[in-house]
Amino acid sequence: MPPRPSGPQYVLTLSCADGPGLVHAVAGFLVRQGANILSSQQYGDRETGRFFMRVQFDFVGPVPPLAELEPAFAAVAAERGMTFTLADAATPMRTLILVSKFGHCLNDLLYRHRMGTLNIAIPLVVSNHPDFADLVASAGIPYVHLPVTPDTKADAEAEMLRLVAEHDVELVVLARYMQVLTAPTSHALAGRAINIHHSFLPSFKGAKPYHQAHDRGTKLIGATAHYVNDDLDEGPIIEQDVVRVDHQMAPEDFVAAGRDVETQVLSRAVRWHTEHRVMLNDTRTVVFR
Repeated sequence: MPPRPSGPQYVLTLSCADGPGLVHAVAGFLVRQGANILSSQQYGDRETGRFFMRVQFDFVGPVPPLAELEPAFAAVAAERGMTFTLADAATPMRTLILVSKFGHCLNDLLYRHRMGTLNIAIPLVVSNHPDFADLVASAGIPYVHLPVTPDTKADAEAEMLRLVAEHDVELVVLARYMQVLTAPTSHALAGRAINIHHSFLPSFKGAKPYHQAHDRGTKLIGATAHYVNDDLDEGPIIEQDVVRVDHQMAPEDFVAAGRDVETQVLSRAVRWHTEHRVMLNDTRTVVFR
């Protein structure tokens, strides 16, 4: 058997109205380009009538650049009414991290980035507090302190969006960023801003949700990662998980367990997004794992 090609791998994701011949149209295009399909996943949603597909492929022969491949596939997409993205799987996704005073998710993302388990580039970290400047500096990443008050919130968000544009940011991660983004900002970041929160909402709203859960004798605690939209903590869900707790645990133990599950859920959501595995389906998501 000949050795596998060592060249780049591309990822094509698409969505459109469901109908016959869609997989054939995509596979036929890739065959004509000399591509070799490494993995292919598709899903037809009978409720919405939408079709979703993710294909990862390489080339046995010459590799066409994305700048040529993208307009070539655009002709196929136009015939079928497809919305699509085409990306080099190896290219790190430029990711801005927002954080406030809880650093566990930030620290976890920085560690995974350093170990190479998240394919992201972090041009900067933005915070409304100065607390983690030294931590971020130790990773060699610029730290921007943008204080937020009711009077400065609009200006702070405008500056954050300016930084997103200046640094060609593709993804914004709210790593326990304790500010609610305004509607104009959430619209500007639609489909490319991921938030993490504990899964007690709406049962345990407000301050110290883990302490509230402890007082109520909760047996499961968890976390939810979702895309940001206008509704607080109600955007399309990407990933969730839970961990069991019991009566022997103090409120501080609940907090520690909650932080662990938050970091795991957020890192999975970020990884799947950066691997182009998550697609919006109205108020829900399709996740090709």
